[in-house]
Amino acid sequence: MSKHPIRVLIVEDDVVDRIACRRAFAADSEHDFILLDSESGQQGLALAHSERPDCILLDYHLPDLTGLEFLARIGADPVATAIPVMMLTGADSAAVAAESMRRGARDYLVKDVDGHYLRFLPQAIDRMLREQRLLDDKRQVEAKFRTLVEQIQAITYIAELDEGETMRYISPQIQTLGYSPAEWLAAPGLHAGRMHPDERLAALQAIVASRRAGTALRLEYRLYARDGAEHWFRDEAEVVRDDAGVPLFMQGILVDITPNKLAEQALLQSQHELRRLAAHQESIKEGERKRIAQEIHDELGGLLTGIKAYISVAIERAEAAGRPAEPLLADAAGLAQDAIGTVRRVITDLRPSVLDQLGVWAALEWYVEQVSQRAGLHCSCHIDAAAAALELGPERSTMLFRIVQEALTNVVRHAEASEVSLSVRRVAGALEVVIDDDGKGIETERLLNRESWGILGMHERSRHFDGELNIHGKAGQGTTLQLRLPLEEDNGS
Repeated sequence: MSKHPIRVLIVEDDVVDRIACRRAFAADSEHDFILLDSESGQQGLALAHSERPDCILLDYHLPDLTGLEFLARIGADPVATAIPVMMLTGADSAAVAAESMRRGARDYLVKDVDGHYLRFLPQAIDRMLREQRLLDDKRQVEAKFRTLVEQIQAITYIAELDEGETMRYISPQIQTLGYSPAEWLAAPGLHAGRMHPDERLAALQAIVASRRAGTALRLEYRLYARDGAEHWFRDEAEVVRDDAGVPLFMQGILVDITPNKLAEQALLQSQHELRRLAAHQESIKEGERKRIAQEIHDELGGLLTGIKAYISVAIERAEAAGRPAEPLLADAAGLAQDAIGTVRRVITDLRPSVLDQLGVWAALEWYVEQVSQRAGLHCSCHIDAAAAALELGPERSTMLFRIVQEALTNVVRHAEASEVSLSVRRVAGALEVVIDDDGKGIETERLLNRESWGILGMHERSRHFDGELNIHGKAGQGTTLQLRLPLEEDNGS
């Protein structure tokens, strides 16, 4: 495999040192060094200008110039200024080396009296050139980026007011799609031909309608570049009219919105994943509620029942022995009964057993009755026969129950209502759930409050199943919650 040649200009007034450098380069088997010699600074500058070597090996002490003067002059030469320079300094010249780097030297090597530096010379030159290439690549990338940023602009066009796609003018920025303005103008059907099939028909209809009616155009669609790359564009055009108001032509711009579309798609994907995660967490939460409710029922409920039984036995034994029972025992029995009632309410709030045992419709009727008893509200529940015949599945059933539960909880806590009704009916391809109350009406600020976790939770629960949840309130006239839930195909809908 041939080695890439490296052209090195050695600017060194000491002939012995020049010979030593040549031998060091010649002894290196990894590179093909082509060497140029100069014994003075002026001669070195002339060779750098005329020969354009890959790099310069510069001794600081020259008969006519110092190394710093050499660096200053080569930096002023528009031809040779980009040539990287490695400075050879004395062992006690750290300050000189630092100043050389500040003045433009790419690297330096300490020239010791024993000549040990010669062993590192080829590798040092190779390292410097690799760093120089990286620097050049970086500069090129930065230059391209600057050019891109400075020249990015929309594709502008002027189109005839006909039903075809005849254009009078297209700006040079059409080259972003790989076409010259002449190519684009010479082929009126090219625009339509490069549209994405999914948007072509609707886009062309909108364009034709806009030009025929002389109305503004606002449209988004994809165009394929010559190389097949897909770009999203926003097409905006206005009719240009003469002083008499007669339409002359359409003047528009095509703005590349591909990054925005990609970001939008990424955001939608992120939202989808977050909703899946939220649904998974809700599933886990429901499982935990069920488990905790079961444990409370089995453990705490059993203990309280046992305590009450022991107290009852103690009271019965005292009465059987003809002694009055300790009054505190009767109080303890009452407290135990109250505790059992509290445990039952906690279990019901965690996971009502009726939801798992009898299904969502019975659970909704039961829960409405519970709210009526606890809150003193007049509550009604109507589930039509078509809806009651549906089997929603455990996840949808839980979602529906929790939304109703949250909604009725909000009515009790915030609505100041005296009546509330729940109705469920089956409509075309969907289930419709409506909750009405006669309270003070939910405030708009609360609906828009992103920290209203209950409302947000209801929305997210419904969205996971492609449901649509709407809440409307009017001051003094109550609040209406409406949930529209698409029915699954396997329900026979």
